[in-house]
Amino acid sequence: MSLDVKQIGERVGAESALIGRVRHEINKVIVGQEYLVERLMLGLLCNNHVLIEGVPGLAKTLSVTTLARVVQASFQRIQFTPDLLPADLIGTLIYNPKSGEFSVKRGPIFANIVLADEINRAPAKVQSALLEAMQERQVTIGAESFRLEEPFMVLATQNPIEQEGTYPLPEAQVDRFMLKLRVSYPSREQELEILKRMAKSSVEFDVEPVVTPNDILRLRRLVDEIYIDPKIEEYIVTLVEATREPERFGLPFKGLIRYGASPRATIFLAMAAKGHAFLQCRPYVVPQDVKDIGLDVLAHRVIVSYEAEAEEKSSYDLVKQIFDSIEVP
Repeated sequence: MSLDVKQIGERVGAESALIGRVRHEINKVIVGQEYLVERLMLGLLCNNHVLIEGVPGLAKTLSVTTLARVVQASFQRIQFTPDLLPADLIGTLIYNPKSGEFSVKRGPIFANIVLADEINRAPAKVQSALLEAMQERQVTIGAESFRLEEPFMVLATQNPIEQEGTYPLPEAQVDRFMLKLRVSYPSREQELEILKRMAKSSVEFDVEPVVTPNDILRLRRLVDEIYIDPKIEEYIVTLVEATREPERFGLPFKGLIRYGASPRATIFLAMAAKGHAFLQCRPYVVPQDVKDIGLDVLAHRVIVSYEAEAEEKSSYDLVKQIFDSIEVP
């Protein structure tokens, strides 16, 4: 096993230059937001979707569009609105009166990277159409199903402060997002740099595509090979179990959690830990990888009770307490 880890380490080291070039190109545009950029890369490497939550003006959309420019792949931005229809997302059948036949017109979902801007503004039918694409990697138009090309990734944004005219995402759809990110304000130094770089009537950045879809697929296979020790696997399962039965682990959460995380959370936490280790240029997972990524994977999957809301305790607060309490291997 040690020989395998050594071989994987050599391959991880060889690929680190590619990751470095991606970061360099993104940093040409984005000031700060290392957390957001790293998590977007993590979602891409782990073949999963990311939900980004933050107030307007924090470069959420700009970060996603910049990542899409760095990756030499097709990109579509969809502005979600209350009048959006499923056909506007996945496509529809067009009737040709000359031939008397229907032809398929594909929608913007047929892209490698899809930005679903303000996803919570779309009605339930659109959410259902997007859910099939996210989970099954296919869409159904008429009676025919169409596979989506790999890599395929949905990056969705939502505004946490303006709820008028929005449709809260159902738990089943939120659960499909591997990570839910809460983006915060930049530091004073970062904001000063943003001012100097962006306070112009016209701003253009020369960003070069440095990654191809084949590179992404190759890196994904390498991330899958990152070594994770059985003790860390048990640690991950324990963390997820603690969200379901906190009293069994001595946590004072009686009546505060309605629903804990599902086995999908266990899978995603292990995958994200491997991806995080890869981004740190390590061929193996350490417990800190799990702790660093854990809140982003688990918090949006834990549904708190009315009692917790009355005590002003969020799922983030409870999951953080779980990580602080469970013994690290």
